Amino acid sequence: MRLILASASPRRLEQLARLGITPAAVDPAEIDEAAAPNELPLPHARRLAAEKAAAVAARHPGAVTLAADTVVAAGRRILPKAEDEATARNCLELLSGRRHRVITALTVVDAEGRARHRDSTSIVTFKRLTPTEIDHYLAAGEWRGKAGGYAIQGRAEAYVRFLGGSHSGVVGLPLYETRTLLEASGISLG
Repeated sequence: MRLILASASPRRLEQLARLGITPAAVDPAEIDEAAAPNELPLPHARRLAAEKAAAVAARHPGAVTLAADTVVAAGRRILPKAEDEATARNCLELLSGRRHRVITALTVVDAEGRARHRDSTSIVTFKRLTPTEIDHYLAAGEWRGKAGGYAIQGRAEAYVRFLGGSHSGVVGLPLYETRTLLEASGISLG
C-alpha cells in the first residue's frame, strides 16, 4: 500500500520514520491556510487537515494519503506561523509565562477514498521568558515558519515548564493517533 504524505514538513517525515515508515511520495497540498471568520482553533485545524488530505488524495488515486495541521492557540486566538522576526517575537512575548494549547489534527484518506480523522491537543506552559532569552531564541532562527513562533524539538524545549499531552503532537505529528489511523487505513506497521 502506497502512502502519500501531504506535507513538506521535514519534522513530519522524521516522525513517520520513528514509526518505521517512509512515504512513497511527499506532495504538499498548497491550500489557503487562512482561518475563516470567527473560526476557532480546533475546527480550523480539523478543516485544514481534511482539505489538505482531500486535495492530495485526488492526485493519488488508490494510495493512502496522510495530512496534518498544527495550530498553536492562546485562548480562542490562533497564533500565526512566524514568517518574520517581529511576528515570532510577538508570539513568544504572548506565550511567555502562560499556558497555551497545541492542536494537531490528522486526516487519512484510504485507498477507497474513505477519510478518517483524529486530533491531539496538548497543553504547553512556557517559563516567563526574559527579553534576553527571547533575543537569543530569535537569533537562532528556529522560529521561521513555525506555528506560534517556536519549535519544541529545538531550543524552545528548554523553556517548557509543563507539557500535558503528546510531545510528538506538539512537534506536528502525534505518533499514537497517526499509527491508529494508518493501521485502520490498511498501512501495515510492525
